[in-house]
Amino acid sequence: MKRKAYYDLMEWKKSRDRKPLLLQGARQVGKTYLIDEFAKKEYSEYFYFNFERTPELIPLFTESLDPKIIIAKLGMFTGKKIGFKDTLIFFDEIQISPRTITSLKYFCEEAPEYHIIAAGSLLGVSVGKKSSFPVGKVNFMNLYPMSFLEFLNAYNDELLSELIREGKIDDVGEIFHNKLADKLKLYLYLGGMPEVLQSYLVHQNIAEAREIQKEIIKAYKNDFSKYADAHQAVKTAEVWDSIPYQLSKENKKFKFSDISKNARSSTYGLTITWLKNAGLVYPAYNVSVPKIPLSGYSDKSKFKLYMLDSGLLGAMLGLTSDIILKPDELFMEYNGAFIENFVASELNASGYEQLFYWSSEGKAEVDFLIKSGNSIYPVEVKSGSSRNLKSLRVYEGLYKPGRVVRISPRIFSREKEFINIPLYAVSSVGKIIKM
Repeated sequence: MKRKAYYDLMEWKKSRDRKPLLLQGARQVGKTYLIDEFAKKEYSEYFYFNFERTPELIPLFTESLDPKIIIAKLGMFTGKKIGFKDTLIFFDEIQISPRTITSLKYFCEEAPEYHIIAAGSLLGVSVGKKSSFPVGKVNFMNLYPMSFLEFLNAYNDELLSELIREGKIDDVGEIFHNKLADKLKLYLYLGGMPEVLQSYLVHQNIAEAREIQKEIIKAYKNDFSKYADAHQAVKTAEVWDSIPYQLSKENKKFKFSDISKNARSSTYGLTITWLKNAGLVYPAYNVSVPKIPLSGYSDKSKFKLYMLDSGLLGAMLGLTSDIILKPDELFMEYNGAFIENFVASELNASGYEQLFYWSSEGKAEVDFLIKSGNSIYPVEVKSGSSRNLKSLRVYEGLYKPGRVVRISPRIFSREKEFINIPLYAVSSVGKIIKM
C-alpha cells in the first residue's frame, strides 16, 4: 500500500539541501514498512539497523561520533563495506540510543553524501530532551495513520481519490457520493492503522481486524510503562482511557475531573504532553478571538483531545461491526464522536498539525478554525443531516470570514459564502475554500 509520504521521501532523496531525515510517528503507523519499501525500490544498497532489536549497536556510538569511524564500525558489524553511492542507511528505534541521534549532526556537517533516515515509535518523546539534539542539522517528516484517500488508493479507487485530492468534489455525482459514503463508514470502523487495513484487504475478516486494533492498543499501554516511571505511566493510562468518554459527551471539552474526582491539570498536564509527543493524541485548543497567529490567541487550559485513529477509538468504545451496514447510525454514534475525531485526524494528516476551535461565552462554538493564507475560516462538523448553522452564523456575524464551512454526510453544495463539504473530502478543505 503506497503512502503519500513515499512521494515526500522521493523529494527528500532528490533535494540538494538534503540532511539526515528524522521520521516521527506513533507505533504501528507503518514507519518501518514505508522506509523498507522505499529503500528496496529506490536504492541499490540498503542497510537496516534496529536499536531496540539489536542493542549491541548502541556501544558503537558511545565513543567517537566521527562519521567515518561510525561507518567503519557498522561495516564491521554487518560484515559488508558501506559506501554512499545509491545507498540508504536506516536507523530504526533510534530513541533507544541518544548518542546515535547526536551523530546525525556530524553526518550532516562532515558526511552529507550519506543518505540516512532515522525513525522511532517514541522519537517525538525523545526530541528536545537532550541538549545534544542536532538542531538545524536534520530534516523532519511525520507519518500518521493512513488517511481516507490512502485507504481509497489501497482499494483501487484512485480516480475518486484524485478528484477529492484536487478539490474537484463538485464533479462527484450522487451515485459516487453514496459509494464514497459507504467506503467512509468502513474506514471509520477499520481506521487507518496499516496492519489493520492490510489484514482486512487480504482476508475480509472484520473480527480479525478488531483483534489487531486491540493488540495495537495493548502495545501503546505497554509503551506507557516502558518509557515513563511507574507513577507517570499510571497517569498516562488514566488519561488515555478517559479519552473515549470525554469525546462521547455532548460538550467534548477535556475535563480533568472526568479522569478522577480530584484530578487537576497540575497533576496530569505532563501526561497529555507525553501522549501528544508520542503522536497518540491531537489536542485542539480554544480560541476566543480568531486572529493570526491562532496559537498566540489560544487558551492552552481549554482544549479537546482527539485520538490518532477512529478505528482505535471504536475499539476502545466496543463499537460493533453491524453499525457499518446501517444508514446513518455510525455518523451520529456517541454524539458524533467518531466524525469529529475523524475530521481532526484528517486535518492533522493534511498539514494542520495544530488544531483550534472557537467558542463565545457558551453562546456558540465552532468545531475547528482553518487558516488559509492570511484568513481564518470557521468549520462546523455535523454528524447528521441537520441544517442548523447557528454557531457558524454567530461567528460570521462577528468576524465576516468570507467563507463558512459545514462538514457533513451531505453531498457537496455551495451557496454564496456557505460551503457544505462531504465528510470524505475533509482533507481538501483548504483547496475547496479557495475555489
